[in-house]
Amino acid sequence: METVAAGRVGFGGAKLHTLNPKPPFPLWAKKPKLRPFSESPSNGKLTVSKSKPFTVRASGGELLGFAHDLFVGVGVGLPCTVMECGDIIYRSTLPRSNGLTLTVPGVALALGAVSYLWATPGVAPGFWDMFVLAFVERLFRTTYRKDDFVLGKKLGEGAFGVVYRVSLAKKPSSKKEGDLVLKKATEYGAVEIWMNERVRRACANSCADFLYGFLESSSKKGAEYWLIWRFEGEATLSDLMLSKDFPYNVEAMILGEVQDLPKGLERENRIIQTIMRQLLFALDGLHSTGIVHRDIKPQNIIFSEGSRTFKIIDLGAAADLRVGINYIPKEFLLDPRYTAPEQYIMSTQTPSAPSAPVAAALSPVLWQMNLPDRFDIYSTGLIFLQMAFPALRSDSNLIQFNRQLKRCQNDVVAWRKTVEPRASPDLRRGFEMLDLDEGIGWELLTSMVRYKARQRTSAKAALAHPYFDREGLLVLSFMQKLRLQLFRATQQDYGEAAKWIIRFMAKSGTKQDGGFTEAQLQELKEIEPRKKASAPRNVLASVLRLRRKILRTINESMDELNQRRKSLWWSRWIPREE
Repeated sequence: METVAAGRVGFGGAKLHTLNPKPPFPLWAKKPKLRPFSESPSNGKLTVSKSKPFTVRASGGELLGFAHDLFVGVGVGLPCTVMECGDIIYRSTLPRSNGLTLTVPGVALALGAVSYLWATPGVAPGFWDMFVLAFVERLFRTTYRKDDFVLGKKLGEGAFGVVYRVSLAKKPSSKKEGDLVLKKATEYGAVEIWMNERVRRACANSCADFLYGFLESSSKKGAEYWLIWRFEGEATLSDLMLSKDFPYNVEAMILGEVQDLPKGLERENRIIQTIMRQLLFALDGLHSTGIVHRDIKPQNIIFSEGSRTFKIIDLGAAADLRVGINYIPKEFLLDPRYTAPEQYIMSTQTPSAPSAPVAAALSPVLWQMNLPDRFDIYSTGLIFLQMAFPALRSDSNLIQFNRQLKRCQNDVVAWRKTVEPRASPDLRRGFEMLDLDEGIGWELLTSMVRYKARQRTSAKAALAHPYFDREGLLVLSFMQKLRLQLFRATQQDYGEAAKWIIRFMAKSGTKQDGGFTEAQLQELKEIEPRKKASAPRNVLASVLRLRRKILRTINESMDELNQRRKSLWWSRWIPREE
């Protein structure tokens, strides 16, 4: 047994004097008075002794006890032991955790937060892009002014600007540096500068290579926005499609060589597959960063001679839904020939975007609620339709097609059933090309031009479609084949089966046969319609209508105030001429 005396430690007949150390923390606690105790050898109980000095005898000569007493005597050990406070301390032998404790709810919450921050359009990447990359880029990139250019050939002119091919006034260090395109924009120029800078940082391969943009003000012409791109080519997809040789005139441009195939449907199909893959890849880059173009058409798709790919241009109508730039709920800029049936990328009940941090934080929720990227997918589907059917490449025929599609409740399958029996050779040829490989081209087309936006495919899902597999159905996975068969099954016409069931119900005269008697059918016909709603229900409906009207008025007022208050806050990022 072991005990500690206030003044000395004894082992057998030996005695050692202790150092009697002072408490290490005199301000926190006083040195307690000790009451020595002893153990009765008869019953093993502890009894307190009144004598202050006492000795300790070790039975059996246990060296471990001697070492313990020695360490305590010389002041080695736990602070409470050294202070001789007399407390008995019980300590767990389990290892103490030095880090965070992982729990299932905690891990799920962390994964959910990370998924939300990186979900389309990307809250975390948006903040990094706006407040870090944009600032660093402006410090190191080359700047231009209007005096640095010499205007050359006019490449095009639209409602919101004029495009020129220009060269640098000073002799460029390389030939590539001198091939530039300049656009003078009087309206929506600030939007286009913002969008092009965002695209250059996030998805440079989706759009033309943008270099710089700035604002110039003059007393005569007012404010003008100057935008500079690197010259990549003049030919647009519209120019190429109007050629009688399309798509063969694009084959060497995008593939680098002419295919070793005879002219026909299979060769044309492969060329159009490549074009569609490039368009969807460019769209996927825009949509992944939160930008909806809203004006996808062949005139706004240019062929880049350097990269041998089609790229998207003219971002003046685009909306950056990550922070709400250029988004006004009840305003849209679109071409009626290529616009989706809904006309708006989001519900008109959606209010204008709040401040940038709040808008960015809420952007994944609004994106999933509205799926605004499906607006561009519908326009791309119409371009696909034009490439497959030469007759629809003219404006007049495309407008007529839109009218026919509207009469068919925007159901392209119903449109095909209407026109195919009396189709011209060009239309029949288009249907035959889309029906190659058991109709995977037609499946992709129908998934892109559905009436309801939520039922359309996304650009990322379209890129994974079997249509872009050159080997066709031979290398499709089991799930891809199953999905393809399911789609084809849902496209079948079950009208005749429904009519047969109705006739069976009417003609079968007994319940055990599964039909109705004539008396039962007559009762079904004579069922009275529901009566008008009761007075309380009418009052409730009136209150709800009034509430909606008040909320609509408030939202419109707030939208107007927000537009005035913000006054293009983001335009401060656009450099002005010194």
